[in-house]
Amino acid sequence: MFFPTPGFFSPSENCNDNFFPLVGDHHTPHQHYLTGVETLKLVFMLMCQKEILESIAMVDTWLTRVNEPSLLLISKPEYRAKISAKSVAATMVNAAVVFAVLVAAIWVAESEYIEYNTTQRIVPDKINVHLVPHSHDDVGWLKTVDQYYVGANNSIRGACVQNVLDSVISSLLEDKNRKFIYVEMAFFQRWWRQQSKAMKIKVKELVNSGQLEFINGGMCMHDEATPHYIDLIDQTTLGHQFIKEEFGKVPRVGWQIDPFGHSAVQAYLLGAELGFDSLFFARIDYQDRAKRLKEKTLEVIWQGCKSLGSSSQIFTGIFPRHYDPPDGFTFEINDVSPPIQDDILLFDYNVQERVNDFVYAALAQANVTKTNHMMWTMGTDFRYQYANSWFRQMDKFIHYVNQDGRVNALYSTPSIYTDAKYAANEYWPLKVGDFFPYADHPNAYWTGYFTSRPGLKGYVRVMSSYYQAARQLEYFKGRNETGPNTDALADALAIAQHHDAVSGTERQHVASDYALRLSLGYEEAERLVASALASLVNQRLSSHRMNPVTEFQQCPLLNISYCPPSETMLVNGKSLVIVVYNPLAWKREDVIRIPVSTTNVFVQDLDGKKIESQLLPLSNATLTMRKHYVRAYTGKAPGSNVLKYWLAFPVSVPPLGFSTYTVRSSDQSNDSSTISKMSSPEGGIDKSIKVGQGNLMLLYSADEGELTHYVNSRTLVTASVEQSYSYYSGNDGTDKDPQASGAYVFRPNGSFPIKSDHQVSFSVLRGPILDEVHQQLNPWVSQITRVFKAKEHAEIEFTVGPIPVDDGIGKEVITQFKTTMKSNKTFYTDSSGRDFIKRIRDFRTDWDLRVNQPIAGNYYPVNLGIYIQDSSVEFSVLVDRSVGGSSLEDGQMELMLHRRLLHDDARGVGEVLNETVCIADKCEGLTIQGKLYLRIDHKGEGAKWRRTVGQELYSPLMLAFTEQDGDNWSHFAASTFSGTDSSYSLPNNIALLTLQEFKNGKVLVRLAHLYEIGEDNNYSVMASVELKKLFPDKKINKVTEMSLSANQERVEMEKRKLDWKVEGSTDEPKVVRGGPVDPTNLVVELAPMEIRTFFIDFNPLQTVSEAENHMANYQSIQ
Repeated sequence: MFFPTPGFFSPSENCNDNFFPLVGDHHTPHQHYLTGVETLKLVFMLMCQKEILESIAMVDTWLTRVNEPSLLLISKPEYRAKISAKSVAATMVNAAVVFAVLVAAIWVAESEYIEYNTTQRIVPDKINVHLVPHSHDDVGWLKTVDQYYVGANNSIRGACVQNVLDSVISSLLEDKNRKFIYVEMAFFQRWWRQQSKAMKIKVKELVNSGQLEFINGGMCMHDEATPHYIDLIDQTTLGHQFIKEEFGKVPRVGWQIDPFGHSAVQAYLLGAELGFDSLFFARIDYQDRAKRLKEKTLEVIWQGCKSLGSSSQIFTGIFPRHYDPPDGFTFEINDVSPPIQDDILLFDYNVQERVNDFVYAALAQANVTKTNHMMWTMGTDFRYQYANSWFRQMDKFIHYVNQDGRVNALYSTPSIYTDAKYAANEYWPLKVGDFFPYADHPNAYWTGYFTSRPGLKGYVRVMSSYYQAARQLEYFKGRNETGPNTDALADALAIAQHHDAVSGTERQHVASDYALRLSLGYEEAERLVASALASLVNQRLSSHRMNPVTEFQQCPLLNISYCPPSETMLVNGKSLVIVVYNPLAWKREDVIRIPVSTTNVFVQDLDGKKIESQLLPLSNATLTMRKHYVRAYTGKAPGSNVLKYWLAFPVSVPPLGFSTYTVRSSDQSNDSSTISKMSSPEGGIDKSIKVGQGNLMLLYSADEGELTHYVNSRTLVTASVEQSYSYYSGNDGTDKDPQASGAYVFRPNGSFPIKSDHQVSFSVLRGPILDEVHQQLNPWVSQITRVFKAKEHAEIEFTVGPIPVDDGIGKEVITQFKTTMKSNKTFYTDSSGRDFIKRIRDFRTDWDLRVNQPIAGNYYPVNLGIYIQDSSVEFSVLVDRSVGGSSLEDGQMELMLHRRLLHDDARGVGEVLNETVCIADKCEGLTIQGKLYLRIDHKGEGAKWRRTVGQELYSPLMLAFTEQDGDNWSHFAASTFSGTDSSYSLPNNIALLTLQEFKNGKVLVRLAHLYEIGEDNNYSVMASVELKKLFPDKKINKVTEMSLSANQERVEMEKRKLDWKVEGSTDEPKVVRGGPVDPTNLVVELAPMEIRTFFIDFNPLQTVSEAENHMANYQSIQ
């Protein structure tokens, strides 16, 4: 109830006799008598409040709501009359009495409890507005994941996910009709662990009733441009397994609302192959959105994989604007949207006004939406910290909007919405390809993050491959819940796939937190690996009655040439034993390199035979980086030994197994490894320097030391190739458009070549295993090009940094390869390391592109590789981490390697992308060392190299070291192991993605076909895997095919699959997939691009005890 206060009646200087229009008597307009209500109005006016007109309107509305006919006001102008001074004076005599009577009359209309009808219903002949309550909770961005969870560091942002979940659960329990979706299991798992048994029971009831629904269900909402597809599978599996174990539920919907562009792999692999019925997201190119809004094509059927076609398509919805509600419908405590005020005794009663707002917003969205169902995403970043502020308003809107009857509103979820769309029985447009690149403004292409924080991107990739190998060894050893395991590394890798983590778009302290978690996870996994290798080795040594190996050391800083075990001087007859583990399920031959401190060493293989080895001096750039970064990472400088050489030697390793090699000290120089010879830069008659002693040869100009030609003597491919470095200056946003280049956005402001200074910048090292070309372009850019005798591709190791910015210009460093190929504006980039997608310069398949940024607008994410082709050859470049890449001219390819910028791009992170490394009080820009791999083939023959080497790059050989006394080395060297049958290796077009033992003893196995349909004449065909030979030592009880995340049986998933109708022609070749696994033969078939996931139950009481025999057979056939 409102009671006027003394301040309410304060006089106004602006009051006068002309300011008092009142309601006239409608019977005798010329002779006026004041009613009690008019008297009250007069009292108000005579007291002259400054905003008197508003007060009159307020009283009008107030009394109307009381619904007392005797007090209703007539406000038509023709009934208004002036009041004489006499009438006023007479009226004032009774003012107090009239006011008291009026208040008493109004008091009869009490404010009562309103029971809001929020029952869920769909009305077929109306617009149905599905209100989907949600909170988008970044698993790290401006704050770390734990800071976001507990609400710490709120000076950056007041966000507390713990409050969100507490508050939401409480609100859901108050009303069974309310609903909420939750996405990020990294947060929910933290919250769940802290709940009482009683609360867990209540939450499970909410989940079972559908009030609380898990959407997406991974540990995070992963990025789609920069992660590898195996990491995406793993992080999703981790979340889905948690949901299955705790709640017995299977998520139905993909919810990628915030990633900055969307990959084809997301649609078919992390969508349809998970059993999702639909996928929703917000961010697409602003030009694409405009066209789709106009044509009502925001909802499509997305076929992300040409090989799997319609068998792996998914209904996909794009939000009309963003992932927040329409304007005027956000209801966090501090939001400015007007709430529904439905208390008749309070001012600002606005039910009809807000209902009208709701209806108008619904009608506006109906104009761009197909069918009579639309979704409103009721929430945004870190909302519902006080959930009642949202649910109270949504309760009211549903109640009053449905009373109004023009549209129908309901609490909903994306699953309910998807079912409604499916029930509409509509035809939907078909979408193929992906949604890259993404721009939200003519000069704002979000293509810089493809490369941002290259150090973190490289670290995530290295840890990912290590995790795969560690899981395999955990399986071979047997999972032990009490000992070291891979769980911590799995968790760290999972949240590192977040769209503000590996993407490089987080603040620096958050990036450091991700790296710290990876490091801690690695430390535990490293102990597991050492223990597993020791166990497997000791099984072999026991037959020789040798002392068991107690310790294996590994070298996580080998990338900066630091490996204490291999750098130790071998004295007193000691030998360095190297165990080389191969995580691939095919036999592998490669060259490994380790740093050593002396030239007096040689290498022996597992048979005790001396093998060819080569010593290569470290470059100055390598030594400088080693010295600085070892101190930065370990807190101390490298050991007193002056490291001078890499020791390189060939290895041969069985599938899913290891071989051992021994490095020994040599007393005689003629027994030692070959020291590489430094060649003169002078060229031959044709003024060119030839590098390479095998089938591959690279030619360099003698005058400038630049690459000129690529020659393969076996394939007879000869091509002109040039390589160069340059940088784009980052736009500082000071021109007409204030858009700067930053962590997300790539907006170049000119390109500048990085030239060699011609002073000792080019040298060639030659040896029996490989040749190296060392080039120092300037003080902060250098590279080493390696040509191996036994390989037909070149390896380029680049070192970039610290990028100088003392000139006030941010720089984005690229390397370019130029050929004479006629590539017709066309190039190909991979989708998350899986399918290759055709790109055409300055062109989009779905709309007529207006070119505003001809460089940034043609950049695409590269996780595996990029290639171009013409009528005769194809040129491929593979990468060791996510980068941005393009082909801006015919015959040219470029890759962005490093970025250091001085301005924020105004996309929310609020911090400049300027990474530094500090020792004591001295900081300098980050230096990056990475690798590129290049090869030129005849057209149609490059896929085999891209797929095979690409898999080897993702899963490098794992090295472990131990010292042995001289008397023991020969027996130790004979130690070898393979997890497969001695005569068996997976086909060349099949990869073992996952070999993991679960807590329940079941073993998860994933097998992937590596080729697309039509990609290779020999390998784009059906292939098969013999499980009995893959697991020769165990008796297989049962094989159950599962969905990709192993949370439901595949056959059940297929039964529930929705069959959507697609506009246009449905003619397509019949999609063929691998058939069911026969329980007797146990052979798995895989069609091109197919990934199949299985749980295998082994009989614990029956094993095939042939470990010794089949390894002996393996050695005998070498």
